[in-house]
Amino acid sequence: MANTKGVEAVDRALRIVNLCLEANGGLTLAELSRRSGFYKSTILRLAGSLQDFGYVSRRSDGVFQPGATLIRMGRAAANAFDLAATVRPALKELSDHTRETASLYVKSGDMRECLYRHEPDRAIRHIVTEGMRLPLNTGASSHIINAWTGRSAAQSDDDAPAFSLSLGERDPEVAAMAVPVFDVDDVFLGALCVSGLISRFEPAEAQDRFLSALTQAAGSLGRHGLYMKD
Repeated sequence: MANTKGVEAVDRALRIVNLCLEANGGLTLAELSRRSGFYKSTILRLAGSLQDFGYVSRRSDGVFQPGATLIRMGRAAANAFDLAATVRPALKELSDHTRETASLYVKSGDMRECLYRHEPDRAIRHIVTEGMRLPLNTGASSHIINAWTGRSAAQSDDDAPAFSLSLGERDPEVAAMAVPVFDVDDVFLGALCVSGLISRFEPAEAQDRFLSALTQAAGSLGRHGLYMKD
């Protein structure tokens, strides 16, 4: 595997990222070429993909430096072991209160991904698989992710709703309600969601009950450093 073209390209790309991390103040194209041993054309080709995903950025003076994605990766790595232990009990509590499927969705490229979920003990329920990736154009979680990605809790306006309700958008038999969740640094983390049969979401009193349960679950997350915006 080490000799395959795909892995070689990944190795080269990661080499560029590491060199940018190691350099104080960034590196010019010529410096990157000298330190890596790669042709400038190779660096530019790889850097294009790295820039698209935020792993490196290039300033107006042409200097390459670490990109914003590495900041998010650092935060994720620091919290990785604690996140599951924090979120899973809150999802169970949310699912027990609503008797619906509770999940946490995060942005993954141009998709949304179910990071964690808890399903209720009932025969008819919305089945969600952890790791499932869905489009970002429909569903309550998608609306929250699209509205809040790149924003902090302080950057609320009419375009960044406190909650979202979807009735049969992605599946005519399924409904969902979602709220934004933020980390200890006030940065948007993902969408906390309950989902189930649309008939159980249509009454106004049911929607009030689900929103109250979401707020309660977010309060539980808040005790561990995560929270939902008021």
